[in-house]
Amino acid sequence: MNNKEMRQALIKYNNIPAGRLTELDTGEYEFVYDEGYIQNHADLFITFQMPVNANPYRSKRLFPFFDGLIPEGWLLTIAAESWRISKNDRMGLLLACCQNTIGAVSVHPVIASQDA
Repeated sequence: MNNKEMRQALIKYNNIPAGRLTELDTGEYEFVYDEGYIQNHADLFITFQMPVNANPYRSKRLFPFFDGLIPEGWLLTIAAESWRISKNDRMGLLLACCQNTIGAVSVHPVIASQDA
């Protein structure tokens, strides 16, 4: 396995677990809706560009919707300095700053198990 661990976030919609966002060791990003969410909340999509379905969404860059949750301007500077995260580490900033967003979507870090 690569030295860089995959980082993962539980994405919630109105406090309902909706899916997982993963930064893959290839540098790509993947978002997958949870099965239960697909069955019970098919009309509550995270963003228009990502309707609810069982197929994973993949991107070479952090999906624009999730990138848009990250603070900007002076607030980004404060967050990056406080958590010692590069402004270019978009996944790191998303995991650190977006648990309590203004909108319906929140991002919660998934801690990798220590079993490996």
